[in-house]
Amino acid sequence: QVQLVESGGGLVQAGDSLRLSCAISGRTFSTNLMGWFRQAPGKEREFVAVIHWNGQPTWYTDSVRGRFTISIDNAKNAVSLQMNSLKAEDTAIYYCAAEVRYWRTKTEAGYWGQGTQVTVST
Repeated sequence: QVQLVESGGGLVQAGDSLRLSCAISGRTFSTNLMGWFRQAPGKEREFVAVIHWNGQPTWYTDSVRGRFTISIDNAKNAVSLQMNSLKAEDTAIYYCAAEVRYWRTKTEAGYWGQGTQVTVST
């Protein structure tokens, strides 16, 4: 059974940093795309960042490019999202996804985590 478990969310102030981690168990995704998505209150889920399991290429939504970095930890079978210079508009539930198929026009993946809350106060 495949499980994706996110951790690292929390309450921070604007300008702070957080690192989200997604531990994956049940199988490997060495030929697949992995990603982070988020959903803010009253909004649809949106793409944040996507990466191939090999580490390249990567894609970022415009609002986080230059502030967030997605990466793969092969040894831990995990995907991370380093978030710097956080803003209030980054407040959302962040979801890890495996076997990402679509991320721009729609969001679709084979597996999803349960999400971790990130709240950025001003």
